[in-house]
Amino acid sequence: MVKRFDTPDERQEFAFGYYELLTVGALTMGREFLEPGWRWSIHVKPLVGTERCEVRHVGYQVSGRWMCEARDGTQVEIGPGDAFDVAAGHDAWVVGDEPSVTFDFQGAEYATPSGAGEHVLATLLFTDIVGSTALAERLGDAAWKRLLRNHLEDINVLLGTHRGVLVDTAGDGIFARFASPADALRCALAVVATSRRQELEVRVGVHTAAVELVGGDVRGVGVHLAARIMAAAVGSEILVSGTTRELAAGTNLSFVEAGAFELKGISEARTLYRLEV
Repeated sequence: MVKRFDTPDERQEFAFGYYELLTVGALTMGREFLEPGWRWSIHVKPLVGTERCEVRHVGYQVSGRWMCEARDGTQVEIGPGDAFDVAAGHDAWVVGDEPSVTFDFQGAEYATPSGAGEHVLATLLFTDIVGSTALAERLGDAAWKRLLRNHLEDINVLLGTHRGVLVDTAGDGIFARFASPADALRCALAVVATSRRQELEVRVGVHTAAVELVGGDVRGVGVHLAARIMAAAVGSEILVSGTTRELAAGTNLSFVEAGAFELKGISEARTLYRLEV
């Protein structure tokens, strides 16, 4: 498969720049053009609602320069020829009078909000295998890849059974959306049960929110919150937001309050609930 950025799959224009996306195989990559004066906390923050960019970016700087400021205030300037891995929780701005041109190889699909998507209420589900690094080292590369492939194939089957839509796969986890909270929660239970039979411990996070659908992508603060809820769970645990719990009232599903959690990048503590497995 060969594609060119001369004819991108998607082009997003915004204040002080534009972003072009290409999907080649399983990889979505982006080319970002930012004019002098652009700053994430000024031009993007009001659209996504988080204090800082909560997307990890791995990429290569073609021309121009930009400053990355980490959550602790550390600043690193990135210039032509630099390859970078920027953690979630940063601010960024163009330095100098030359436009910044960057290629993103990770994080491209979440890089910039679009104003032209369809807004819907969706229940979002994130999964992740606990202790995957240690397990991969113990099994060896070939055996781990087989196990992971089987695991993801099983999840795909369960998504079909429970009317879920796969949005993305990241490492050893998935991101999916559902029209119904009950469908998402029952799928989560099935994912945990199936994973246990494979001797895998999976953590799951579920949250219901208004999101923006742009093509096959899902965007909005709710996506970040759902991912943070998943990260707060332990092995074989399904953590659920209060919103999802309330919308699932009347089902035969049972919840236990798990406590108040400080979630990374979320301004105030959230009470989460454990779906009983």
